[in-house]
Amino acid sequence: MAQRSRSEEADRIRHLLETEGEAVHAQASVSNARRYRTYGETDDLESLRTEARSIKEGAIDRLPDLIDTVREAVEANGGTVYVADDAADANAYVSDVVDTQISEYGVAGDDETPSVVKSKSMTTEEIDLNDALEANNIDVTETDLGEWVLQVADDTPSHIVGPAMHLSRAEIAELFNDQFDPDEPFETAEELTRFARGHLGERIREADVGITGANFVVADSGTITLVTNEGNARKCAVTPDTHVAIAGVEKLIPTLADLEPFVDLIAKSATGQPISQYVTMLSPPTDSPTLDFDAPAASITDGGGSTDEPAGDDGREGGRDFHLVLLDNGRLDMREDDQLRETLYCIRCGACSNSCANFHAVGGHGFGGETYSGGIATGWEAGVHGQESAAEFNDLCTGCSRCVDACPVKIDIPWINTVVRDRINASGDYAASDFLVDGLTPDLEPGGIDRGKRFFGNIGTVAKAASATAPVSNWLANAEPVRALLERMLGIDRRRDLPSFRRTSLVDWFRSRGGSDASRRRAKRAAIRSEAAIDREVVLYPDVYTNYVDTNRGRAAVRTLEALGVPVRVPDLPESGRAALSQGMISTADRQASRLHAALVEEIDAGRDVVVIEPSDLAAIHREYERLLPEESFERLRTNSYEICEYVYGLLENGADPDILSTGDGEEQVAYHSHCQQRTLDLEAPTVAVLERCGYATETSAAECCGMAGSFGYKREYYELSIDVGERLASQVEDAPTVVASGTSCGDQLETLLERDVSHPVELLAPTDT
Repeated sequence: MAQRSRSEEADRIRHLLETEGEAVHAQASVSNARRYRTYGETDDLESLRTEARSIKEGAIDRLPDLIDTVREAVEANGGTVYVADDAADANAYVSDVVDTQISEYGVAGDDETPSVVKSKSMTTEEIDLNDALEANNIDVTETDLGEWVLQVADDTPSHIVGPAMHLSRAEIAELFNDQFDPDEPFETAEELTRFARGHLGERIREADVGITGANFVVADSGTITLVTNEGNARKCAVTPDTHVAIAGVEKLIPTLADLEPFVDLIAKSATGQPISQYVTMLSPPTDSPTLDFDAPAASITDGGGSTDEPAGDDGREGGRDFHLVLLDNGRLDMREDDQLRETLYCIRCGACSNSCANFHAVGGHGFGGETYSGGIATGWEAGVHGQESAAEFNDLCTGCSRCVDACPVKIDIPWINTVVRDRINASGDYAASDFLVDGLTPDLEPGGIDRGKRFFGNIGTVAKAASATAPVSNWLANAEPVRALLERMLGIDRRRDLPSFRRTSLVDWFRSRGGSDASRRRAKRAAIRSEAAIDREVVLYPDVYTNYVDTNRGRAAVRTLEALGVPVRVPDLPESGRAALSQGMISTADRQASRLHAALVEEIDAGRDVVVIEPSDLAAIHREYERLLPEESFERLRTNSYEICEYVYGLLENGADPDILSTGDGEEQVAYHSHCQQRTLDLEAPTVAVLERCGYATETSAAECCGMAGSFGYKREYYELSIDVGERLASQVEDAPTVVASGTSCGDQLETLLERDVSHPVELLAPTDT
């Protein structure tokens, strides 16, 4: 599969923004808002999430044994278990089941064509079951309303839970009016639903075989659990005489008791409901007969309810047939892959999609592969369809980490995306010019990596050189021929304003004002004036942007800490590895993390606290370093590092006087946008608290993301998407007289869209320079 060019990808995204984005955003954002509310009302949410993850971890560990256990249970119930190696194997088996049903009992309906009714199942989408059955002259009808709409439209799902999310009610009405030519045109949702219920009900009554997926399969009892809002799944399972359930092997859980946290969490996560409309638990084949629709008033317990008597006029002895098809299709290999293994914990709730600002803009047809969509799709697509499928959309994940809080089983979805991005990079074709780049860049990446990714992954080196040659470098970078070259060679969109590098870096500025000794004297004088007894010392981390571009926020942080009686050091420190991680350059990030750890541990040993301004760098230290450093080293850095406003909040809570800082009158309105990763680290609240303690009336934004996401918003193929996401945020804060944002990218995006300055919160707090 050849990857699209930047121009082709930009065209595709632009088309989806125009045709599907509005509908997807309207529905996904509603589900996301409901999830926030329902999660907030669940007192034991974190214990439920922890328990669910633990059960999934244990189940995947024991997967081969659970397969044996469920086989014994289902066979003891009178059913059959088949473990399919891949899609072709599964499709052939299901086709054989239908053929056997027809050869033994004939066709159930008036038509001579055998028929199958299906409930919603992403696993059957994964194996293209419908196409395989239809190729064998078997009629297939989807009975989930959304899936049936797509079947009528010859379309594909755009969301794991809401497959037709990208279509509006008006579009569906137009489709049905064209396809079914009703006496009176369909207009309302009620009319569409009533028609679908009658149409699909008839198909279910006449079907030869019912096919369902399974949200969970209980190994020790063979119980199939179906969680739905429409009730069609249970009809497909119990109405035809033969029921086939198709599920990935990862759906197995050990016991019935293990179901409880999942049933509690899945609806909350997927749609924000306290519980789904229908939770169906079957241990098939059931010993109850199918309904006789020609005699609906007749008792179903007379003459057909036991396995000793015929279930109906077709002559079948012993009731009903049941087949559980467990699909491997790469899953057992994923189980052995330490990096992709977590994907198998997924319960297919779609919360990662609903929490993702980029998904809201383009839906699953942009943010998805052959089958799966959203953040978790990278793991699924790489595992079951191959890395090339994941490569088509992997870069749409910006690592914002909002999906981490949304996921009911705490899957580290951003890390899975980073790992797959790293593997995609490593699989690139080595160009003849790569040896030149290898010699000029300080990274550890192999040849073949995309030039734009390599540029942004080495942004620290670029920034240092640009700062040393400023203002000439700034002038050159904005010259039209250079912008054209940057767009052609590196994919940097010429419409995006580039940062202006400062000739005097933050580290240089700090040295010029006397360095650590001068800072200690300033802090001591401030402590005497305020009579504060705060015995702390800080090493302020000069991240790339703060050091070379937005030095004002760094200077404000230094002045704020000194005013509160805390002496500061601003040494020249290595990069955190955040930029490299964002490009999937894990080897480079690993080396940078080790170097930064070595430098900071000396500061920690000296009793200093590490304070970080840029939330994405703090997130690397607090989250990704767990993957890159030994456990003890990671914990030491994490425990001793703080976000700047979090640290200020701690000082105020321990006796520092807020009146020393720049304060408002209690009525000054401030709109505050917290960085995505800052919220994942639960650090939005301390910033709000500090602003309010200092006399600012603060309103926070509800937008998940600013859309800029570091280098993402600079890239030609994603520029329109970045702006689309950013405009939703800008519309929320545009009326505020003062707007502040914690993240570098957030501030840049808002300044572009609002056409005014957007500062870091610490700049609002800092006293006048001294």
